[in-house]
Amino acid sequence: MAPALVMLLVFFAYPVADIVWRAFSEPHLGLQNLRDVFADPVTLRVLTRTVVTAFGVATLTLVLAYPYAHLMTVVSLRWRAVLMALVLLPFWTSLMARNFAWIVLLQDGGPLAKLTGLGEKPLLGTAVGVALGMVQVLLPYMVLPLYSAMSGIDRRLLSAAASLGAPRRTVFGRIYLPLSMPGVVAGYTLVFVLALGFYITPRLLGSPQQSLIAQVIGTKVEKLLDFGGAGALSLVLLALTGLLLLAVSRVARPTSMLGLKEED
Repeated sequence: MAPALVMLLVFFAYPVADIVWRAFSEPHLGLQNLRDVFADPVTLRVLTRTVVTAFGVATLTLVLAYPYAHLMTVVSLRWRAVLMALVLLPFWTSLMARNFAWIVLLQDGGPLAKLTGLGEKPLLGTAVGVALGMVQVLLPYMVLPLYSAMSGIDRRLLSAAASLGAPRRTVFGRIYLPLSMPGVVAGYTLVFVLALGFYITPRLLGSPQQSLIAQVIGTKVEKLLDFGGAGALSLVLLALTGLLLLAVSRVARPTSMLGLKEED
């Protein structure tokens, strides 16, 4: 455990501690940076936009991933391997290449605009374009937890309910959906947390008017050299993530979210 612990301390604990210290110490020791965050209406608007975007991306990702993950559990082994390869394919390609491909798709009068009938209406530089790119990037993080939970469901329960006269809607709502909820909670939480701090995709597909909190932090560090303000924003983002995980842990047990079985 020693090498892993040292790596965790050096590459995670120390940077986080340094960010927290800068939030309270630059340019002067105190709470001024945090007060500035909550007193600035622009920053609050960006925080709200970030949370709303993360919720929207996580919800849309869940809507797309749920039937896909279910399909993976009912097809043959050969088709299951094909579907799994399609899920894992984004991990084998460059994130930058995928984002530049989205730039081509979303540009004014581009293929996506023509396909959807939007004509010359812009998609690039809008919240819709950013959400589409983020959904495509984060979709595997929703599919895999869902598939893990769904593959562990005993399908004999579904057959038993159907044999007793329950319609498909009732079987799904009363049996399948509750049993798949650990995967839903795990996938939704993972995608939401990743979307909160997403940087590259919103930076390339969005605009300054649609900036998310990660872009504001980047601007403070790269252009304004406001390390204290960036640390305060990072601390707020870390607090939001911690509160979300705490709320989720109250609803679902961590072991069930990870697909693990508790020992008696």
